[in-house]
Amino acid sequence: MSAASEMRHDEIEVRAADWLVARRVRDDWDEEKQSALDAWLEQSPLHRVTYLRLEGAWSRTHRLRAIHQPEPIEKPAKAAYPRLRNMLAGFAVAAIGLAGLGAYLSLPREQTYATALGQHRAVTLADGSHVELNTNTLLRVNAARKIAWLDHGEAFFEVHHDASHPFVVMAGDKRITDVGTKFIARRDGDRFEADVVEGRVQFEGGIAHKPALLRQGDSVVADANSVTMPKKTAIDLARELGWRHGVLIFDATPLGDAAAEFNRYNADKIIIADDTTARLSLGGTFRTNDGEAFVRLAQQVLGLRIQHYPNETVISR
Repeated sequence: MSAASEMRHDEIEVRAADWLVARRVRDDWDEEKQSALDAWLEQSPLHRVTYLRLEGAWSRTHRLRAIHQPEPIEKPAKAAYPRLRNMLAGFAVAAIGLAGLGAYLSLPREQTYATALGQHRAVTLADGSHVELNTNTLLRVNAARKIAWLDHGEAFFEVHHDASHPFVVMAGDKRITDVGTKFIARRDGDRFEADVVEGRVQFEGGIAHKPALLRQGDSVVADANSVTMPKKTAIDLARELGWRHGVLIFDATPLGDAAAEFNRYNADKIIIADDTTARLSLGGTFRTNDGEAFVRLAQQVLGLRIQHYPNETVISR
């Protein structure tokens, strides 16, 4: 391992220790700090592994419990936190042997669920929650912590509600917390969208945006710069969920948007040649893997020109 890598790892050990001491010892831990911790854990697998190893060592080691025993005063002095953090980080390095490895391996582990282009997958989690993954989706779940990370793609969640242990879905710095619900979550880079099909969720969009309670028919669309909250009808939501049945449903949908949807599911792409053509609209229900039917209808109804090339079809006026 290079000197730079060792330095980086040491910095992560210290930062993880800071988080753990703040969470376990200090009395001002709140939802905002929890969100910041979740965001830090999301940044790198090494962050998560380091933090979990420290947390396991804290919980399982008598020596660390002794450190945490109350002094005659009510809580540790502020100056004690750096010493406690340094002792914790130092112990973590020393515990990489068999005892530390055993503690880490006994921690709850993430389960990864993924779909390839055009695939659909349904899974039932340990708590009874039901999740369906749409095309090209990556979802990581820690069932014990009742938290999922949507790295990219789209998923439908039917959550088994537990008021004392709510289910949380993270997408970057965006967070959805179940308050008893069915909802859709979709992430494409910095863009995140959620639609509430039934029940309620709480949305948190990072420190720049206040939490918002969303009910059935409410949606949120958020990116790095803005958050909007449009309403959707039951018909809109049914169209959004067409992929669960293997179909795409369009209603006066611009060709550019419809083509983009087909391209999410298929290696052979539909290209709209110009903005004027892209703004033309079309309706219909199509199989997700049947872009040809969409192309034929565009040609027949709108009189458009179709050109076929290897791996793509171009539509123009």
